[in-house]
This record gives sequence, C-alpha cells and structure tokens, in this order.
Amino acid sequence: MNAIRQFINVEDNSFQVTLPEGFNAKKVEVIIIPSDNDSTVGEDLRNLLEVRLKDYENHPDEMLDFNELLQQLEDEL
Repeated sequence: MNAIRQFINVEDNSFQVTLPEGFNAKKVEVIIIPSDNDSTVGEDLRNLLEVRLKDYENHPDEMLDFNELLQQLEDEL
C-alpha cells in the first residue's frame, strides 16, 4: 500500500482529489490537516497519524467506518 500525499487548495469549503491512473481502491481514508504557514501539526497528532497509517498498511481490509474511527480516537484521548 502506498500513501498519496497532496497539497490541495480549498475553494468554497470543498476540494477535488485527482488519483493516479491505475488507482483502483473502492474505499479510502482521508485525513485533512491544514497546511497554512501559520499551522503546524503537533507531535502527538503526527504520531497518531503515523500509527493509523501503519495500521492501514498492515491491515487494509480492516478499515473502520468514519463514526467508529471518531469513537476510537475520542477513547484514546
């Protein structure tokens, strides 16, 4: 599994992601992090995202739905 990282401009509270040719996943996980020059991602959040990415790389068929993910993150905090 390869992660795709893109920096995308937001217009009218929406954006479009163009996936590479041959990308055939039917479901993806999207993590949105502001990338303004004034914003930085804290170390705790970065570590959590790295753990989530590793979990996905090791078990892509065991993805949680969004509500389950939110509950799991809330339980961890």
